[in-house]
Amino acid sequence: MNSTAIDSNIFRNLFGTEDARKIFSDTSFVSQMIAVEGALARAEAKAGVIPKEAAVAITEGCKTDRINFDKLASDTDIVGYPVFPLVEQMNTMISQEHAKYIHWGATTQDIMDCASMCQMKEALELVRRQLLEVIQVLEKLVETHRNTPMAGRTHLQHALPVTFGYKAAVYLSGFQRHFERLQEIEQRCLLVQFGGAAGTLASLGSDTTGLEVRRLLAEELGLKDPSITWHVARDHIAEIVNFLGLIGGSLGKIALDVIIMSSNELSEVSEPFVPHRGASSTMPQKRNPISSEVILAASKLLRANAGLAMDAMVSDFERASGPWHLEWVCIPESFIYCCGALHQTAFALGGLVVNVDAMKENLASSRGLIVAEAVMMGLAPSLGRQPAHDIVYRACHDSIDTSRPLIDSLLSDKAVIENIPKAELEKLCDPLNYMGCCRQMADRVLQWGTTASLQEHERDRSDKVLVNGAATDKSSNGQTNGLH
Repeated sequence: MNSTAIDSNIFRNLFGTEDARKIFSDTSFVSQMIAVEGALARAEAKAGVIPKEAAVAITEGCKTDRINFDKLASDTDIVGYPVFPLVEQMNTMISQEHAKYIHWGATTQDIMDCASMCQMKEALELVRRQLLEVIQVLEKLVETHRNTPMAGRTHLQHALPVTFGYKAAVYLSGFQRHFERLQEIEQRCLLVQFGGAAGTLASLGSDTTGLEVRRLLAEELGLKDPSITWHVARDHIAEIVNFLGLIGGSLGKIALDVIIMSSNELSEVSEPFVPHRGASSTMPQKRNPISSEVILAASKLLRANAGLAMDAMVSDFERASGPWHLEWVCIPESFIYCCGALHQTAFALGGLVVNVDAMKENLASSRGLIVAEAVMMGLAPSLGRQPAHDIVYRACHDSIDTSRPLIDSLLSDKAVIENIPKAELEKLCDPLNYMGCCRQMADRVLQWGTTASLQEHERDRSDKVLVNGAATDKSSNGQTNGLH
């Protein structure tokens, strides 16, 4: 029986993706733990700690398809952790001559943390691809609608004219920053874990052998070698989960805008039409913005999980007595929710129906009130800012009370007609003349890096090798290449 939305056969594709679920499945986690045990054996063999033959036997003989998962689950219920029962099963897969070197000098949390890190490394690559997809979709919206006028709103009321391209560029700028954050996270947070019982590596002696093994293990797993054991310093994990929460916040903002803009009263956008998507069981006319509703829910769940990751940082002494368990919940959930929300966003925005005519009608619906600031600023050089504000304020109230255009109310005020020509006033009352720097800022956001340049950057990644877990360009003498 499936008990959560991300596991449910009914809801799973609303709140996640198959790729993300696969990364965090039981089979994947066990495979990662076995891979870590094999990598540890190879690292220790290179450092001369265990025989090379043992490392080969462990790597080649211990396979996930030979694991009895029912027994592993039952034994984990008793032990409280899966590593000890996993190692017991691995011991039966190869000769005892070599099996005795499995898990040499390690502790449970070393293996589980490394396996989790490898999962997060793989999942961040998935997030990277999905971020690029959303960035590409937003770029198209910015380019297409850089000159599409609409009402900008504050406190859900008309504020000033903007363009829809400007609005989309604001969204886009956030995802550009997320992409930059992801690059930093990959360099700072994907750390190998190997410290033994209390993190001191005492099981491998008092010299630097343990540190050498950890360095080699980092190379084997494609992770970064930390300066010190991080058993109880979980800030980098909290950073990763909070990063996913930040993405969720940006996605939630877009979703909320789309939901409101999809209302019948505005009708400015609608999600892509798919027969029966967002339909009602009783109201045939309904076309609910279902993707945006799911995204909004996921964004809230991601923020809640970000708090759990922060709580997991508060550990006692050299081995936590419980907070670590919170990560077992919040890490997989956060990645699955985030990937699901990114997928829904790419779908919703990729086929977003933009009602340009409705945007124009709504912009004109306040009969010029939306450019009251423009008139105030036009009068200010002659009258001063505050007197100009008071005059326009009175005109706005008159326009609202009499339901007539703002310009008519202004022309009935002697102070206005004495200080500004009618032709100039008409120009000031045209919303299309008060767009500020919308277009210029949208263009600057696009200049940050088009999808083509980002994809070129991604291709460059394939030419890089991992040195102590840090991405380094082969052709640049160890210097890393930035996004720009």
